[in-house]
Amino acid sequence: MATIFLYEIAGTAMLTLLGGGVVANAILGKTKGNGGGWLMINFGWGLAVFAGVWVAYKTGAHLNPAVTLGLLASGAEEYGPGIAVNFANTIAYFLAEMLGAFLGAVVAWLAYKTHYDQEKDAGTILGTFSTGPEIRSHGWNLVTEIIATFVLVFVIVMFGNTPHGLGPLAVALLVVSIGASLGGPTGYAINPARDLGPRLAHAVLPIPHKGSSDWGYAWVPIVGPLLGGALGGLASMAF
Repeated sequence: MATIFLYEIAGTAMLTLLGGGVVANAILGKTKGNGGGWLMINFGWGLAVFAGVWVAYKTGAHLNPAVTLGLLASGAEEYGPGIAVNFANTIAYFLAEMLGAFLGAVVAWLAYKTHYDQEKDAGTILGTFSTGPEIRSHGWNLVTEIIATFVLVFVIVMFGNTPHGLGPLAVALLVVSIGASLGGPTGYAINPARDLGPRLAHAVLPIPHKGSSDWGYAWVPIVGPLLGGALGGLASMAF
């Protein structure tokens, strides 16, 4: 359990540090990457996953409660090398992923502190921490997150069934693909910890002009990815 906490906290923190960092670079004012666009964000998040997976490789690099739940639903016997699928380990993964996501978001804020201090648009500030829909329709936003996370978990499990030698690069490219293809409506949370951890950081950090943390929407990027992850794990059993 100590191994789970150490590696999953570190890996998920690296994920949200680099992922939140690329969004901050793209949309906060007076940054070198301002206006870099959606594909810059997609590739930045893919490379954030690449780095996070390497850091947490020893525990299977879940970095995401939807992946943990998907592996559980798939009938896997181990979450990582020598780590049994059981209740205690499942909770340990969930807690470590959430804490790591929160810490990574805090460090990303520190990296861009002076830019946050000068940013006056509350929506822009929140957008560097958590996801939000372009067209707010909770039901359809939920469907988008279910589909995108289904793809994530189903393909990850299938990676494990197929010798490919790509390692973390395979997951990184998958995340880029999901962002480019399915990320438009909701910003593709596809990870409850990735959204909730930074949203909590947004709520508690002393950021001028930050406004609301949009808790009315926050359940969508939690419930959608969990459902999509479970469905992806169940579907993989047919293969």
